[in-house]
Amino acid sequence: MCSEYEQRICYAEYSNVMQDLALGIPARQSELDLAPRAQIKIGDIGPVIRCVGDNTVELAEMKFGFPPVRKHGPVFNIRSQGKSFSDGHRCLVPASAFLETTGSKHSKGKYRFELVDAPFMAIAAIWRRGRKSQPSAFAMLTTYPGFDVEPFHNRQVVVLRPSDWKAWLDLERSPASLWHPRPRASLTVELARPSDLGMRMS
Repeated sequence: MCSEYEQRICYAEYSNVMQDLALGIPARQSELDLAPRAQIKIGDIGPVIRCVGDNTVELAEMKFGFPPVRKHGPVFNIRSQGKSFSDGHRCLVPASAFLETTGSKHSKGKYRFELVDAPFMAIAAIWRRGRKSQPSAFAMLTTYPGFDVEPFHNRQVVVLRPSDWKAWLDLERSPASLWHPRPRASLTVELARPSDLGMRMS
């Protein structure tokens, strides 16, 4: 599943989108809170969008992935089906693209997915407060793959267009109504890294 994404978003662009959505942002925040990052992987720190009051949101730095449970690794993706999330901390992960790896162990390719007709996307997520010396952390929600992702993976992260952001943060609608994958051709797809097999054959 998605263990890596890109965040190449201009803060002015972010501010304009929030203004269009009638969502206030703290005056103390600036471009330093949304510095472009070419790669954010599990265990890295990245910004999330969360509510801090009525129609007001803030950017908060959190770790990608909840702490390991028993002997398992960090929890970075959570299935959305069958869950209400009414008692959880909901947030959005701003991203310019998410990446998926496909293929066998010796022949892997990495594909970049970007949202069409929107300045950037947001991935539905939940967050938890850190314990002891641990930072707060987030995990992305997943759903069934849409037409654009299905050829590459049997699951995908929940990609939300700006018009659905407030509905998720405030839970204004049933979460199930937001989990539907985007229609065909909603995402552009490109090979981010040639597969090892392809490099050997060339």
